[in-house]
Amino acid sequence: MRAIRQDEFGGPEVLQVAEVDKPVPGMAEVLVRVHATSVNPTDVWHRFSGGLVQRIVPLGWDVSGVVEAVGAGVTRFQPGDEVFGMPRHPLPAGTYAEYITSPARHLVRKPAALTHAEAAALPLVAMTAWQALVDVAEVRPGQRVLIHAAAGGVGHVAVQIAKARGAYVIGTASAAKHEFLLGLGADEVIDYTAVDFAETVTDVNVVVDAIGGEYGPRSLRTLRPGGIVVSLASPAEAQLAELAAPQGKRAQFMAVEADLQGMREIAALVESGRLRAHVDTELPLEDAAKAHELSASGRTVGKIVLTIA
Repeated sequence: MRAIRQDEFGGPEVLQVAEVDKPVPGMAEVLVRVHATSVNPTDVWHRFSGGLVQRIVPLGWDVSGVVEAVGAGVTRFQPGDEVFGMPRHPLPAGTYAEYITSPARHLVRKPAALTHAEAAALPLVAMTAWQALVDVAEVRPGQRVLIHAAAGGVGHVAVQIAKARGAYVIGTASAAKHEFLLGLGADEVIDYTAVDFAETVTDVNVVVDAIGGEYGPRSLRTLRPGGIVVSLASPAEAQLAELAAPQGKRAQFMAVEADLQGMREIAALVESGRLRAHVDTELPLEDAAKAHELSASGRTVGKIVLTIA
């Protein structure tokens, strides 16, 4: 089968199409014929430096496709079922390929209303947003939620999930992306290039920060007592908790992980019409390097998807 591989760390040019052995599903696993996957910032990080594991791994965690075979003990799926999910994360999944194996409980049935490209755009960003907002921050109706990089992959999904939870949603984004975010349900959008969000946003219950750096300490200034910043940027952001505690506030670094119940919740939001993924660009698998270039540019809205014929 064809898959994207790399032999060294580096720029997008290290990504090459290779012929590799087709995997075989083990116990409690399924073999999926991949129709689409998507590019996430973690893919770029792993390509360039190996991420937290500091080694070269097969890239890609999002998948949408069709079950081709099932391993021993699988009861949830049968060949022909359309599925999507985020298998194995944070361990390697290698979804930049024609076939993958996945634990059966890391996948759910693809909503019929979604194309494979749309479904592949959702899992990692949706699970990140869900776990940040629901599992960590426990967002409740009427709370004020500030989402940084709100037009990005995680951000545009977090806006919709926060609204579905009944929150008042404030997003930061450049002016050109405001109409898009308002269309997703954002109540207020801040142009971070024109004003300092820390001076204009107050009384926030939850901040979702996918940027890191100085955004963390500045975000603390927007929180009401008891509020929380959920940092998605780097484990180094854990030190933010030390700044937050004396102020009667909280800060928590969070890494997304595979979760069957969370994926079921995401599928339910899609089926109810309260969640959709915006696909900025679709490219064939062979153009993975180009997709990484686009991702690193920071100019995309929503997600970049790789489709597999």
